[in-house]
Parts: sequence; structure tokens; C-alpha cells
Amino acid sequence: MAKLGVCYYPEHWPQSRWQEDAAAMAEMGITYVRIGEFAWSRLESSPGNYSWDWLDTAIATLGDAGLEVVLGTPTATPPRWLIKQHPEILALDADGRPRKFGSRRHYCFSSELYRNLACRFVEQMARRYGENPYVVAWQTDNEYGCHDTTVSYSDAATKAFRLWLAKRYGAIEDLNQAWGTVFWSQEYDDFDDIDPPNLTVTEANPAHQLDFRRFSSDQVVAFNRAQVEILRQYAPDRDILHNFMGFETSFDHFDVSADLDVASWDSYPLGFLDQGWFDEDTKARFQRQGHPDFAAFHHDLYRACGDGRFWVMEQQPGPVNWAPHNPAPLNGMLRLWAWECFAHGGEVTSFFRWRQAPFAQEQMHAGLLRPDGTPDTGAAEVAQIAMELKSLELPESTRGDVALMLDYDAVWNLEIQPQGREFSFLRWAFDIYQSLRERGLNVDILAPHHALDGYKALILPCQPYVSDALADRFKNFKGKALIGPRSGSKTRDFSIPDHLAPGPLRDLLGLSVVRVESLSPGRVEAVQIGNTQYDAVLWREHLETDNPVLGRFTGDFHSGSPALVQNGNFRYLACLASKPLLDKIIMDFCEWSEIEMVPTLNEVRIRRRGELQFAFNYGAGPTEAPAPAGAEFLLGSRTLPAAGVAAWTVR
Repeated sequence: MAKLGVCYYPEHWPQSRWQEDAAAMAEMGITYVRIGEFAWSRLESSPGNYSWDWLDTAIATLGDAGLEVVLGTPTATPPRWLIKQHPEILALDADGRPRKFGSRRHYCFSSELYRNLACRFVEQMARRYGENPYVVAWQTDNEYGCHDTTVSYSDAATKAFRLWLAKRYGAIEDLNQAWGTVFWSQEYDDFDDIDPPNLTVTEANPAHQLDFRRFSSDQVVAFNRAQVEILRQYAPDRDILHNFMGFETSFDHFDVSADLDVASWDSYPLGFLDQGWFDEDTKARFQRQGHPDFAAFHHDLYRACGDGRFWVMEQQPGPVNWAPHNPAPLNGMLRLWAWECFAHGGEVTSFFRWRQAPFAQEQMHAGLLRPDGTPDTGAAEVAQIAMELKSLELPESTRGDVALMLDYDAVWNLEIQPQGREFSFLRWAFDIYQSLRERGLNVDILAPHHALDGYKALILPCQPYVSDALADRFKNFKGKALIGPRSGSKTRDFSIPDHLAPGPLRDLLGLSVVRVESLSPGRVEAVQIGNTQYDAVLWREHLETDNPVLGRFTGDFHSGSPALVQNGNFRYLACLASKPLLDKIIMDFCEWSEIEMVPTLNEVRIRRRGELQFAFNYGAGPTEAPAPAGAEFLLGSRTLPAAGVAAWTVR
């Protein structure tokens, strides 16, 4: 059953207020309350001087009101006394400057000392609350990677990186061979000679950079795992989660999630629209709704990370404080965002926060209550969602229509050497996801290690490194596949494959990529499919192939060369595509895969959960739900107002 939650900070308010707040939460229909994730200084005011009584009371007050507690480990905010005592735990930025105390996330993941200190505190916390009947779940830390804090260039990171390399390569000669250090006389005699890839005169060795990104991701995994192991010991049978972020790719979320029970994420559609790459027209159209595919993309990503289980731990409740501009959501959007989470299989939507803080960095961030304690506009929407949840039974989610592969290693590869400044794996993958959603399709996001069995259609946006194991799985794939540009273009060690791109996919795709080029924004290459011309943008490849050609470049430069080719059940796209070209390619691919689509939905999005079909209106005005005649509506009706939600039964 889907449930509602809220984030609460009892340490911010007088204790006399707690019981009133707890009763109001329960009356509103809230089930889960997350607390504690920033409270270290109040729980341990000096080394070993613990103050648990106030947290005991807060948990008991919430539990007695019928609420269930998600308890956060407050390791994202090591207190001032700890920094004074151990300044060496601070992270260093790429310029070698310390990320100092005064906000949050100021520790270095590679600091073994900090990991031990954090685990010592987590153990004390878990011993006290691990089997508390009101504490039903735990959140580790808070928003790994936020504020560009995954990568650190500290002495601790340098030492740990050298050990990581020695374990990975065994012999320094093997590292030199893998990295190609003969170039520019970069050869090393010992692992202890290797520094992190910062403060170099010009571009550092790309293989060096990629390994440092992989190492930094592994440090996040290890830090999280150390906490999880403690919580497993002292908090048996409780779910363990972490709250990931939107458009955050600095570490591998699949690897971190492997140690968790549930993947959760923090959903701020308006803030991410305003600070994102979207054009001004899109920002203007959706300034109060958020991009129609932003939340859905992350629901499907974190559902994959959580092996089918995900929550939204923080849902935007009103204007936020951290974006360049912070409009208020359109009336009804909190309800829409919550139902969209549930439509994608989410177990919980939790709103951030219960009451707006009147002080410190987030005082301009709205809550369900205003700073004076009176209800803000979102409170009524949350109460409405709670009432609706009581009357609508949600079926189990089913497999998506299309699988879309997302690989964090691919993101890092293209960030290190994009070869065209605007080439972004994340943006390209999101564009493909958007096109699929506009066709009314359910999308499953997969990691490279996930099983491909049972899917009729698979899309790889861009997969620079394709392992032999992954290539073998592609060869055994029974459905149709669309492979994007630059796939198979690099080895594991960031070199061009011996037989050129697409590397281990060369025989499967029946082609070679003999030259690549990038285009500046505004410059396009014409691609003809059938009798229609479209635009390729930012990236173009030159292919040698005898395969059937489905689309050709038709400009003055190498006119007639293949842009889209097919070999058996596989298609390869040799460019990045403008939206009209991408939509054409996606529609043709889905028809070829025998996947049923719906007509273009404009500002409406649909999502199927079992036998329920949901529709969400991201437009600023009313429209109609794309339901068949005679549809039985269980939520809303055929007329969808702005920010409207409808659900009907499908057979």
C-alpha cells in the first residue's frame, strides 16, 4: 500500500510543540516521519558526551501518535568539535583548498579516521534505537555527492587511491601499459608516485581521470556499506535506505544501492528545471509544474537501483531556496507529483518539510506549515492524497515496454573527454526517455549488469565501454535493440579499441566507425529518412558498412554516408539527433519492435501500473485524458484540469 511521509526536525522546535505536530501529522494522513539526519551536535555535544533523552522523547511522541519513524544517521554534518579535533577529515577541492566547516557534507569519503568516527557514532545510535518498535527504517547519511562532494583530493584520498590502483593493476608496469603513460613521458616507477589527477598544467591522462572517478565512487560505496553493516547488526528487520538526488552522477548509484533495501530520492522538479539545461521556452511553460519527465525519469532510475523498491524521501512542497529562481508550484502539483510516484511503483512519498524553518540556510524553503505553524497551501493537498489512497487499491507494477540502459561509467567517460563540449550522456539519455514517454510507453531503466531477458526492445543511448560479458549478452538478446553513437568506442582503460569502434559490438552491428566529429551548437547535418529530412546535432560519425541503410546524411560533406543502419535485430545511430529526428527514430524503432504506442500526448503523461492507467496533466490549462470510450475512472475523470490526475482500469 502506498503511504505518505514528512521530514521533521524536532530539535528546531520547542518540545512543547512536538505532541501538537505529531497529532496534526497523523490527522493529515501521514504515516512515516524522517528525523535525525542532521542532529549530531545535539546528540553528541562533545566527544563521548551523548544526549539521547530529547530524541527518546521525540521518537516516543511520534510513535504514540501512530506514526512510524525513519531515523537518519547524521554523518553528513560532523560537528564543530570534531573538525577542531581532526581537521584532516575535511575534503579538499580540485584546487587543493579545504571544504571547510560552516554548512554540510564537509568530510572526505577517503578519510579512514572519519569513517571510524562516523561508525562509532552510528553504532551508539543503532544500539539505542535499533529495536525501538517505533523506528521502522533507517536512512544512511544524507544526499551523497550533494554540493560536488564525491571527489576529494586530500592526502587521505591520495593514499587510498594508490592502494586502490595497486589492488586493481598488481604491477606498476601493467598500469603504465593500461594508461598509455609512454605518452608525454608520464611513466611511473611505483604506485606511490601517483597523485590524483588535479593541478596538472593541462588535461590529465584520461585513463588516470577515469580510474580516479571509479575509485571515488567506490569510496562512497565503502562508506555507506560500513554504516549498513552496523545497522544490520543492531537494527534487524528494518529497511535501510539512502536518499539519492536528481541528475546526480558523480558515483554509481547501482553499486551503493546493492547494500540497501530501498532506494529513495529527493524530488525537486521546479528547482531542477530552473537550474537545468532546458531551453527558456520549456522553463517558461513548466515553471510551476516542472519538466513533465523529470520526476518520472528518476522514479524509474531509482526503482531499478532498489531492485523494484523506491521511495521519494523529499518531495518539494512549495518554493525552494537553492535554485536561481524559486516559483511556487501550480495548485495541485503536490498531488500530481505524489500520484506519479505511486504510478511508477513508489511505496512512499515524503514531503520536505513539515514546518518551514525561520532561521539559517533554508529559511526560504517552504514546508507544509509556515514558520508560524499555520498550514501552507500544500497541507490541504497532502490531506487530499491521503483520503484518495484509502479508496484506491494499487496493483503490482509490471515490466515496462522498453528497457533503457544507464551506466555511470559511461557518464564519467564522456565528461572526461566529451570531444564536443555539449555532449552529455545524461542529457542524451533523458531526451530518449522523454521521447518514449511522449509515445505513452512505460520505461524500465537498467544497469549494464541487469538481465535483458523478456524485453522486446532495448535502447543503449551511448555505451563507450562495452565489456565482453555485456557484448555476449547482447548477442543472446532476443528482442530488438537500438544502439546510440560512441558505443564500443573505448576499452576499459580508455583507449580506442584495436579494431576501432564499436569494439566488441563490431561483428554484431556489422560496421566500423572510421571517423568522428563534433558540431558546435546551431550547426546541423541533414539526415534523410524516407522522403523527409531531419537534423543531426552536436555529433556525427562516419561508418563503413554493408548493412541496409535506413537514414543517410545528405549535406555537402560526405553526402549519402550512413546515419542509421540495421543488422538483424540491431540498429545503430551514428549521430546525436534533434528532437524531430529522435522522435522519428524512436517511433520507427517501436513499430519495428511491435510495441503499441499512443498518439503524441503533448503536455499529458501516462503511466500504467498493473491494470490501472494513470494520466497526469502538466499543462497550464484543462485537457482530456487519453482514455478509451467507456473507461471506468477510479480517480478523477476524463476532463483533466491543470495539474489534474486521472486513473482508469485497462484490460
